[in-house]
Amino acid sequence: MLSFLKKPLLMVIPLFVLNCNNTPKTTSTEKPGTEQTDTKKQPNVIIVLTDDQGWADVGFNGATDIPTDNLDRLAKEGVIFSNGYVSHPYCSPSRAGILTGRYQARFGHDCNLPYQGENDESIGTPLSEKMISEALKEQGYRTAAIGKWHVGDHPNLQPNAQGFDHWFGFPGGNMNFWGYPQSPIKTILRNGEQVSQDELSYLTDDFTEEAIKFINEDKDKPFFIYLAYNAPHSPDHATEEYLENTKHIEYGGRSVYAAMVNGVDIGVGKIDSTLVANGIKDNTIIAFLSDNGGRKEHADNRPNRGHKGMLFEGGIKVPFFISWPEGIEANQVYDNPIISLDLFPTILNAAGGDITKETQLDGVNLLPHIENSNSKPHEALFWRSVGGFEYAARVENYKLYKSAYKAKTLLFDLKNDPLERNDIAQANPEVVSKLEKAYAAWDAKNLEPGWVDPHPENVIKEEQRLQETRKKSLKNKK
Repeated sequence: MLSFLKKPLLMVIPLFVLNCNNTPKTTSTEKPGTEQTDTKKQPNVIIVLTDDQGWADVGFNGATDIPTDNLDRLAKEGVIFSNGYVSHPYCSPSRAGILTGRYQARFGHDCNLPYQGENDESIGTPLSEKMISEALKEQGYRTAAIGKWHVGDHPNLQPNAQGFDHWFGFPGGNMNFWGYPQSPIKTILRNGEQVSQDELSYLTDDFTEEAIKFINEDKDKPFFIYLAYNAPHSPDHATEEYLENTKHIEYGGRSVYAAMVNGVDIGVGKIDSTLVANGIKDNTIIAFLSDNGGRKEHADNRPNRGHKGMLFEGGIKVPFFISWPEGIEANQVYDNPIISLDLFPTILNAAGGDITKETQLDGVNLLPHIENSNSKPHEALFWRSVGGFEYAARVENYKLYKSAYKAKTLLFDLKNDPLERNDIAQANPEVVSKLEKAYAAWDAKNLEPGWVDPHPENVIKEEQRLQETRKKSLKNKK
């Protein structure tokens, strides 16, 4: 293993994290000593995950060019997280964190899966990790994974082996939007069997329709759908319908990207209409977020610094909301930092599960914090890429970033400098030391990466290109 993957053995520094648990409502007529019955019907749950979508690529975060009317409406029906983070700046590790409710470095999954060759079942989130799908099945839910998987290519690590009753999508990292098979991991599967090309049209629409079918299939049990659209990840493919809705954008790349986002928005609108038609909208939780910051090309992460792959805010802060008409008051904006790891315990708690028994979780139940906006779910949050090649720690309002891009350790005061314009590390060595120790204590509980990816060499090349472009602009050609 590379030398930068070796972790220092430091004393663990206690970090105080609130972990609250709401108990389900119970009847008041039970006799003493008898088991009480939950009178609140379990909510249906849909996690909608987009791929490489920028912070400002939704109207509820300020987009004016991309039509996202349905997402904006749903966001207003619930709570928008203005400081909503994911646990990693790129795809596969971030998804592993969402699905397990744990920092993915706890089980060595902080790199993308190897791109070349066939990966065996040692590459990916192991079966020993409990996914939210498995926890909800224990609560009587029927479960579906639809769309992009990317947390284990091998059939033994695909959704049907990880607590999902139904699986429709592709295992790999990215795929053309027309569903043309490209490799074993870039082929549309339904419960392990290849789907005929005749059944496919445009993957965003296909994933939407599969979710609607699942909702309509069995109305006697609550459902959980993990709907992971591959839009707006490359390749840039769109339909005439969605391109028509973005024809006002004069920059071609942005126009196609926006059409891909619009396709997701329209799909989510159709799903919402299905919930209404079935009379179950009010008791359905919809969580929406992107898997990481927006991609470098065509996405808009403003006003945040950086993009996908970086641990600047633009790489880890994402558009994020939760709506649940029966359980969460509408028209809220929650400003304290939360993280995608919080979805697992929040949803399980709402489903009637006992999250105190899930001692492996790093996320917390957000519901009591949403009810009390002054309550902070986390005093500290951490990020790690490729075993510490890059890392970041946010403790209260200070954020430390060991940046391989910049070949230095940066410190920001996010309260006074949320856009990360001013590095104050040199003037605050004691704060740097405090956050470095906090990170080391957190990292001591992690595993070294089970595999590595090309991220280290890629980011160094990217920074070199950036500096070369800036220098080139200074040349005076007479």
